[in-house]
Amino acid sequence: MKYVAVTACPTGIAHTYMAAEALEQAAKAAGDEMLVETQGSAGSTPLSAADIAAADAVIFAADVGVRDRERFAGKPVVEAPVKQAINDAAGLLTQAANAVQQEPAAAPEPAAEPELASKVAAGAGFGTRLRQWLMTGVSYMIPFVAAGGLLIALSFALGGYQITDAPPVTEVFDPASLLSWAALANQIGSTAFEFLVPVLAGFIAFAIADRPAIAPGFVGGAVAVTVGAGFLGGLVAGLLAGAVIAGLKQVRVPRGIAGIMPVVVLPLLGSLVVGGLMFVVLGKPIALAMAALTGWLTGLSGANAALLGALLGAMIAFDMGGPINKVAYTFAVGGLSIGTTASLEIMAAVMAAGMVPPLALALASAVRGKLFSPAERASGRAAWLLGASFITEGAIPFAAGDPLRVIPSIVVGSATTGALSMTFGATLRAPHGGIFVTPLVGNPFLYLAAIVIGVVVAAAAVLFAKQLGRRAVEEPAPEAAAVPA
Repeated sequence: MKYVAVTACPTGIAHTYMAAEALEQAAKAAGDEMLVETQGSAGSTPLSAADIAAADAVIFAADVGVRDRERFAGKPVVEAPVKQAINDAAGLLTQAANAVQQEPAAAPEPAAEPELASKVAAGAGFGTRLRQWLMTGVSYMIPFVAAGGLLIALSFALGGYQITDAPPVTEVFDPASLLSWAALANQIGSTAFEFLVPVLAGFIAFAIADRPAIAPGFVGGAVAVTVGAGFLGGLVAGLLAGAVIAGLKQVRVPRGIAGIMPVVVLPLLGSLVVGGLMFVVLGKPIALAMAALTGWLTGLSGANAALLGALLGAMIAFDMGGPINKVAYTFAVGGLSIGTTASLEIMAAVMAAGMVPPLALALASAVRGKLFSPAERASGRAAWLLGASFITEGAIPFAAGDPLRVIPSIVVGSATTGALSMTFGATLRAPHGGIFVTPLVGNPFLYLAAIVIGVVVAAAAVLFAKQLGRRAVEEPAPEAAAVPA
């Protein structure tokens, strides 16, 4: 059999490529041929028309919509989440083989005018579609978060926190002055951060109603920033813009007007409706809710702060880069724009907790290698760098092979680190970077101590759980041998 596949995850980083590798290895083991197009954050090399035409079936392993789906028209298609491809690639190949038998491939019909592909799988339930809409917005927002956040963090490292008071670089800039360069980095990063909410809203709207919804989504997100509604306002604006455009697209119009609907009428009416509602009706209540949330975060201390850190740490570890992980991460990133001490503590706790699972499993596989398979030991050697870089997905190969022992263990370790980081009052202004942005951390030694403690707790829990499993299997053998024949 010959298959082609497309893999895509919300961030387009780890899951996208791990799913591709799993599919290629499963096909090789089965004696089949597999070509994979990874629609990741670094772009993709599209499958050729000849490869698609020669394929018996198509596998879409994606948590966001597949771009240019019309290329695969007429082919039997199997769709699944990215994690299913990582955990059970062989099962997807079986499904694809069954789809070939049930639905022989037909010649693809040429599309006269292909439209922008939907970002959500057709036929998905509302809960799945809502998650994919939100994750699409987050996936487009993350590059702005990384660029803006790291530039701001760099500016603080070069010029101190008072660099925010520097005059605009358009008025005062001295190429020979380190402070001027720090001010430049700060102002570029701050400008990038101003796009976060509009980009989030715009691409949530895009995921719901395609290209005509982008402008209303951006407008709604910008209004949310203007009225102080923040990230919560951006979420609402994106969903509202998508719903408005999806509804307007159902209205039948004369053929003469239909040609200008996507580029003029829909963006115009959508922007007017969404912007008006955000300014006049929805913006102020959402801003009040955001102010209440900010006040609650600012007032967190002691046991309450530790409990929040533990909860966020557990969420980060639970699905290792999946939707629950992204909810915790987006919550932390949203706090960076608020800039309070509590929000910076949350960012530190989330990043520290996200480093724990790969580092813990790397440590466990190094200490007791015989409890792990050769493939897991190889993954453990790579997990050191992945964990240090705040790529929680480095734990996935271990969790895929033994989820009942690994996932609870890393959840406990990450929750421990999150709670300790909040208790120690560690702060962080960078949204990514892992151990390499430690110079930008407030209370760095306690921050590193929280990470080390969480790693040791998680590694010990994994080894204990695996040892229990081995004893349960191995101990009856000697007893059976002791019974006289």
